[in-house]
Amino acid sequence: MSRRGWILLVAVGVIWGIPYLLIKIAVTDVTPVMVVFVRTALGALLLLPFALRGGGLRVLRGHWPAVLGFAVLEIVLPWILLSNAERTLSSSTTGLLVATVPIAAVILGRLVGDRRPVAFVRWVGLLVGLGGVALLLGPGAAGGDPWAVAQVLLAALGYAAAPIIADRALRDVPAIPLTATCLGITALAYAPVVLVTGPHPWPPVDAVLALVGLGALCTALAFVLFFRLIVEVGAARSTLVAYLNPVVAVALGALVLDEVITVTVLAATALILIGSAAASRRTRDVDDAAPTTEDVPTADEVRVTPT
Repeated sequence: MSRRGWILLVAVGVIWGIPYLLIKIAVTDVTPVMVVFVRTALGALLLLPFALRGGGLRVLRGHWPAVLGFAVLEIVLPWILLSNAERTLSSSTTGLLVATVPIAAVILGRLVGDRRPVAFVRWVGLLVGLGGVALLLGPGAAGGDPWAVAQVLLAALGYAAAPIIADRALRDVPAIPLTATCLGITALAYAPVVLVTGPHPWPPVDAVLALVGLGALCTALAFVLFFRLIVEVGAARSTLVAYLNPVVAVALGALVLDEVITVTVLAATALILIGSAAASRRTRDVDDAAPTTEDVPTADEVRVTPT
């Protein structure tokens, strides 16, 4: 990998580990709906010039049902679930639970008809990763709010399901116009809710900065850098950022928010990262067993998803 590739990899990995911290700060003073609305509206506006250069809405012609389905599973539902969950969950716990996306992808693939052989190491990885989740569900480990944990796991399920739509129906759609459109759809969906639940008092400075950071840094800039990363190192290597995100989330939670890093959190971090890596592993024998492109994508084919 080139030096530029390493720089992009680390930059994206760090940037996509920050949202958990910023969401935690924002939801202290802002409703989860407002967090999602501001983040997606700002991200869409900043990506709009890039989207127009990439063909704008013309490139989405004939793909609108798939675009809507992708937007719902990738952004509309996951981001409100994560924002709502972080009202009680720590940012580090949330980041760790989202790291189970590759594990969810393996399970979902089997449920929706993927019959390709799964290597033994991947099944072991799935069980190890689930063991890490079980640790986070232990007494007191999740802030005494199992519903918050369930919301994060549902968001992870959406992140695992959305790429199936992308793989089957959106392969020929440029990424930035697709992303800008999905962000715009989400902002439009939540705008009426923001109006109905108003008036909303102006939040304190730290919440405003968190919202700006979510929209500009963790959404617009992160997508641009991620697409450049794919061009530089390829789609397969770009997925390595998924293993940086939770580490950054845990570290920032401890350094900035004084979240306690217990032995349980450290053990869960190790189990989830090792399990996700093993569950995402591809072997030559398994790949050769089903060479068609019509199958549901496996965990290692799922693109990395920002939070």
